Amino acid sequence: MAQNQKSKTASAVKRILLVDDHPMLRQGLQQYLQEDANLTICGQAGSAAEALRMLAALHPDLIVVDIGLPGRDGLDLIKDIRAYDTKCGILVFSMFDEDIYAERALRAGAQGYVMKHESPLKLIQAIRSVLQGELVTGEGVLQRVLRRTIENHGRPAPTPLSMLSNRELEIFRLIGSGMARADIAQQLHLSVKTFEAHRARIRQKMGLKNAAELFVHASRYLHDGNHVPASTPPPLV
Repeated sequence: MAQNQKSKTASAVKRILLVDDHPMLRQGLQQYLQEDANLTICGQAGSAAEALRMLAALHPDLIVVDIGLPGRDGLDLIKDIRAYDTKCGILVFSMFDEDIYAERALRAGAQGYVMKHESPLKLIQAIRSVLQGELVTGEGVLQRVLRRTIENHGRPAPTPLSMLSNRELEIFRLIGSGMARADIAQQLHLSVKTFEAHRARIRQKMGLKNAAELFVHASRYLHDGNHVPASTPPPLV
């Protein structure tokens, strides 16, 4: 009887894989999450490639993933996870603006999105909800998706950012943060020539004339829709 109870308890513990490129954050999350008797951290990964190897080896019940990862970003990783395992829960835990990234993450296959400024308790609650098969986002995200879909006759209505690919959106964000082109190319493991080709496509899709105008628009999105002061010079990208 005791053995059966022990097996039942062990089977109720859910295995969590943490994917973030900051080791200290991963370690802090592990210490906090394992205070919950029903959760255990089965592994930590600092990149998309490492996460996929651990997914195949560890078979977690849920993956907590950041959007900003070196090389292949979190949105592409979510697609890879979903293609490999249709049942594994995926929860995004990121500093990137939910208004910009949550819908894209859900379309890629995630079931939830929590920003890093939220309380640890909210993260725990989101993990539990996703493990129970629920969708988790901030107030208004699902409503906006539904409203745009209804207004566009069942198809998601295009927005300036929705026209960008995941890679282009990442470059757009980094441009808005003020990074120079060589630094962006290095961080994303691209040649400067490839970066410039992406930047040209972004400008074309968004109807922008030059790099300075692109910087202003990217900064505005990055800072919650506020325009950058006119005295702020664009970076030499």
